[in-house]
Amino acid sequence: MTGPAPTVETDLGWALGVVFRSYVRSATQVMNDLPGGPRGYQVLTAAADEAPRNQLALAQHLGVDRTVMTYLIDDLTAAGLVERRPDPADRRARHIVLTDAGRDRLTALERCLRAAEERVLEPLDATDRVVLRELLQRLATRSGSEHGTACNVVDDLSAARHLDLPRS
Repeated sequence: MTGPAPTVETDLGWALGVVFRSYVRSATQVMNDLPGGPRGYQVLTAAADEAPRNQLALAQHLGVDRTVMTYLIDDLTAAGLVERRPDPADRRARHIVLTDAGRDRLTALERCLRAAEERVLEPLDATDRVVLRELLQRLATRSGSEHGTACNVVDDLSAARHLDLPRS
């Protein structure tokens, strides 16, 4: 027994690409004048965490080449958004810490980015937005681990389709 023929609209890669490009257009407008753009935003967000991170750990955490990270931190430092502070446990290492201006900028960026995200997710009701964010976060934070991870998320998506979720 065969189902209907697949179309481009049923292709996961196509759908992810369309949504991703829409998100990138919206996010780029928000981060247009931030040094490093989206990567700069990720550094600010990671530096806002309570646990101090040195530059190498930050590069590894964000998946950014350490040389690129050096230039990115240089630009964010020149803009007054982050500081390099000596690591008390290792004088060769530097912690990347938000300045007050960096914290203010991050707050403003987060507010604008949320509005941009809401425009991208507008076709979904509030419940579906929450479900989509949770599933994407789960997939993103587990990618690269065991092979079955994507299958688990697909199972979750299939189960979510059968839930009686309120529609707007």
